[in-house]
Amino acid sequence: MEEVEIPQYFLCPISLQIMKDPVTTVTGITYDRESIEMWLLTAEEETETAACPVTKQPLPKDTELLTPNHMLRRLIQAWCIVNAEKGVDRIPTPKYPMNKSNILRLIRQVNNNDHQLCAEALRKMADLVSENEKNRKCMEQVGAIKAMVYFIVKSFKCEKLIPGIEEALRIFQLIWNPISENKQYVKDNHDLVQAILWILKSELKTSHVLIKTHAMMVLKNVTEVSSSNLLSGLDPDFFRQMANTLRKNGKYYISQQATKAALQVLIDACPWGRNRLKIVESGAIFELIELELSNPEKRVSELVFCLLANLCVLADGRAELLKHAAGIAVVTKRTLRISSATDDSALQILGLIAKFSATNEVLLEMLRVGGVSKLCMVIQADCEPHLKKKAREILRAHSHIWSNSPCIQVYLLTRYPGQ
Repeated sequence: MEEVEIPQYFLCPISLQIMKDPVTTVTGITYDRESIEMWLLTAEEETETAACPVTKQPLPKDTELLTPNHMLRRLIQAWCIVNAEKGVDRIPTPKYPMNKSNILRLIRQVNNNDHQLCAEALRKMADLVSENEKNRKCMEQVGAIKAMVYFIVKSFKCEKLIPGIEEALRIFQLIWNPISENKQYVKDNHDLVQAILWILKSELKTSHVLIKTHAMMVLKNVTEVSSSNLLSGLDPDFFRQMANTLRKNGKYYISQQATKAALQVLIDACPWGRNRLKIVESGAIFELIELELSNPEKRVSELVFCLLANLCVLADGRAELLKHAAGIAVVTKRTLRISSATDDSALQILGLIAKFSATNEVLLEMLRVGGVSKLCMVIQADCEPHLKKKAREILRAHSHIWSNSPCIQVYLLTRYPGQ
C-alpha cells in the first residue's frame, strides 16, 4: 500500500484507526462506534457513567445516546474512494443496531394475528440476533422471550406450524437468559412443553434438522428451570419421544446437538416423581447402549453414562441394562477411556449391579467381558481415590467367585482387606 496521509479527524481517538462508523457522544467528541462501545462496556460496573476518553467528563453508559455522525462518515467514504488506487479500502455503510422502540414494534407485529406480518417480523428479529451481542441483549431486555413463548404456543394451539416457527425457536435459543423474569414464562408452562413435543413429532418437508434442533435446545433451556410440578407431571409419551431421538438410524433422529440436549433433558427429569421408571419403560436404556456402541464424542458419552447411572438405581433399570448383550461390556470398555466423569458413572453402575443384581450369571459375565480386570486396573490407575475405593468394594464383595479366575491377578483382590 502506498503511503497516504490520513486526515487527523478521520481517526478514532481511542483506536487511532480510520473510523468505520463514527458516532458523537454527549461530550461532543466523535469516536468509532466499536471503540467507544467497548470503552463504555469495560468501565466500572458500579457507576452509571464513564469518563470520556478525551475530555474526561462524565459519559453515560447508555449506547443509545451515541449519535451517528453521518456527515463525517460520508466524508471518510468519499476520501477512501478517491484513494482506492493507493490501496485504501472502502468503508461500507454500517448497519446500525436496533434500538428498543424498534424491537418493541417488531414484537407487537409478532403478537398480531396476521401470519404474514408475524413471519416478516420474526425474520427481521432473527437477522438482528444473529448480528451481534448488543442486539441479543436489547431483545432480552424488552421481553422478546415472552413473545417467542406466546408465538410457539399459538402455533401449537392452531395445530399447524405457522410460518416463522423456526425463527421463533432460534431467537428464543439465542437470547435465553435464566433470570427470574424469563423463568416465570416457562417454569410451569405445560403448553410450551407440549408445543415443543408436537414440533419434534411433526412431519416437516423443509428445514427438518434446523427446526427440530432448535426445538430440542429450547426444551433443554426450559427443563433446566422448570418447576418440580411440571417435571413430575411429564407423561410417558414425552419420554418415548426423547428416547426416539437417541436412535441414530431412526425416523426421529435429529442431530448430534439435539442428542446432547435430549440426554440433558432426561437427566434433569430423573429426580422427579416416577420419571426414572417412565424413562426405563420408554426403552431408553437400549437406545443409550446402542448410542454408546456407535463411538460418540466425549460429551455424549459423559451424558449417556450419567443417565445410565441414574436409571440403574432402579431394579428395572439394571434389568434392562443386563438384558442388552453389550450392557456390561460397554460399561467396562468405556471405563478409564473417556473422562473422570464417565469413570465415576461407570463405577456407580457396576457397583449397583454388583450389590443388587449379582447373580452367578451376572458375575461370570462381568468376568468374561473384562469387567473384573478393569476394576483391578482402576485400583492401579492414576484416578480419584473414591473410584479406587469403589472398585475395591466391588472386588472384595465377590472375591470368593472371582479369585479362582486366571483372568485376574489374585493379589489385587486381597491387597486391601482392611479397607
